[in-house]
Amino acid sequence: MAKVELKAPVVQEISEQIKDAQSVLLVKYLGLTVEQDTAMRKELREAGVHYKVYKNTMMNLAFKDTPFEKLAGKLEGANALAVHKEDPTVSARILSKYVAQYNKLNKDKEAKLMKLVAGVVDGSYVEGAGLEAVAAIPTREELLARLFGSMQSPIANFARVIKQIAEPDEAPAAEAAPAE
Repeated sequence: MAKVELKAPVVQEISEQIKDAQSVLLVKYLGLTVEQDTAMRKELREAGVHYKVYKNTMMNLAFKDTPFEKLAGKLEGANALAVHKEDPTVSARILSKYVAQYNKLNKDKEAKLMKLVAGVVDGSYVEGAGLEAVAAIPTREELLARLFGSMQSPIANFARVIKQIAEPDEAPAAEAAPAE
């Protein structure tokens, strides 16, 4: 079998993963212990994120002529691919948590071996501080809870005011009591 025939199924697998994806992130993954990597992969899997290490040449071939083509310029060294088809922020949120933990444990090392390199999130290319901003976006459930909380607050305050107006004022009855 020729090399091209061996590469085709892997390139096809990557192409299928990134097709219709909401977020595709490149991650430098070196320096993780087995325990850290296992915990990270488990959390990513539970969140529905496809996380896998591929050769850069395979990813480069799969990215050609797609909205993810800008990522090909960042394919240097050991990279993993994190793909999520529904929520554009979940991958960045989970991975940035592990990057922060890793960097906190290895703060004496000059070279940060694990980091978020770049990504395409909801159709927009982001890297560096942009990925940190994406990771800081709350989940959909948190945003809905905040929205409903902000909608409920004025209604609850209005109900309290109406209740106070509707209740008879008992202060004058207390004043009418004889003083001893």
